[in-house]
Amino acid sequence: MTGPMPSDRGRWMAIDWGERRIGLAISDPAGIIASPAGVIVRRAGKRPPVAELVRRTESLEARAVVMGLPLDGEGNETPRSLECRRVAAELARRTTLPVALLDERYTTAVALRGVRETGGSTRDRKGDVDALAAAVLLQQALRMAELLTVGPTPTTDDASPTT
Repeated sequence: MTGPMPSDRGRWMAIDWGERRIGLAISDPAGIIASPAGVIVRRAGKRPPVAELVRRTESLEARAVVMGLPLDGEGNETPRSLECRRVAAELARRTTLPVALLDERYTTAVALRGVRETGGSTRDRKGDVDALAAAVLLQQALRMAELLTVGPTPTTDDASPTT
């Protein structure tokens, strides 16, 4: 099922996908303000933590998910963006929530700049920066007039990511 994200908003969750950490953010119930909501640490060599993402959508009472799409500097697909597409489709299937992909280029740079401008240090705060990058991504999504969702992966696809 694909289509637009819900117009009545509610709580949306954002995912900033990284190799080592996955930053999370959640919006307020009115769908206006995005706030960091923690991080999931990935284990090297393990499958994407889809089950943990499903648990987080439930615990945060998310009504929709925005997943960052890590494109390269020219806007082209990367191996990580292809992984994100697979995970987004799997999340849509497992949660039945609308899941949208949004170009996440420069969200981490914006988060780092924000921390520095407020006089903070980013040293030993990589998880905080990842969650803040997810909030930047979510705030961008909340400002958009329309955001299209991805469809779920077929249930018979043995290559789909699991946990």
